[in-house]
Amino acid sequence: MFDDKIYDQKMGKTFEVFTKELSSLRTGRANANMLDLVKVDVYGQKMPINQLGSITTPEARMINIQVWDLNNVSLIDSAIKKSELGLNPQIDGQLIRLPVPDLSEERRNEIKKLIKTMGEKCKVSIRNIRREGNDELKKLLKTKEISEDEEKKFEKKIQYSTDQHINKVDEKVILKEKEIMTI
Repeated sequence: MFDDKIYDQKMGKTFEVFTKELSSLRTGRANANMLDLVKVDVYGQKMPINQLGSITTPEARMINIQVWDLNNVSLIDSAIKKSELGLNPQIDGQLIRLPVPDLSEERRNEIKKLIKTMGEKCKVSIRNIRREGNDELKKLLKTKEISEDEEKKFEKKIQYSTDQHINKVDEKVILKEKEIMTI
C-alpha cells in the first residue's frame, strides 16, 4: 500500500536541512550557528567546532570559542580562515575571539544571491521527492495494487504537500533576505 506521509516527512526533513543551512549564514550579528558548517580536521576526521570547544556570543558582534584542547586552537583558527565566513580569529591562549564585522552592501547582495540559490536547491529537492512519490504511484497502478482513483487521490496529496513545503521555503527566503538587508 502507498503511504503519502513518507514523502511529506522527506520534504519536511529537506526543509529542516535548508533552515539549518540558512541559520549558518552570517547576517551581521554574532550567531553560534554560523560556525556549524565549518569542519576542523582533527584526530584523523572532520569535526564541527562545537565538538572541540564551547561557543558563546557575549555581545551582538562577538563570538567566543573556548577550545578544550590547546593543540586544536591553531587547527580551528585555520579552518575558520579557510571558510567563506570572512571572519578573522583573534587567539588568546585557549580562547578564540571572532569579531563579526558589519556587512558591506556588496556582501549583503552576495548573501542574498546565496540565499536564493539555497532556496532553489531546496525546492528542487522537494520536487524530486514529489517525482519519486508519483513514480511509485505509477508502479503501483501498473501492478494493479491501487486503482486509478487512488492514484489521483495520492497524487493530489503529494502535490498539496509539495506546494506547502515550497511556500515555506519561499517565506523563509524572504524573511532571511529582509534580515540580511536590515542594518
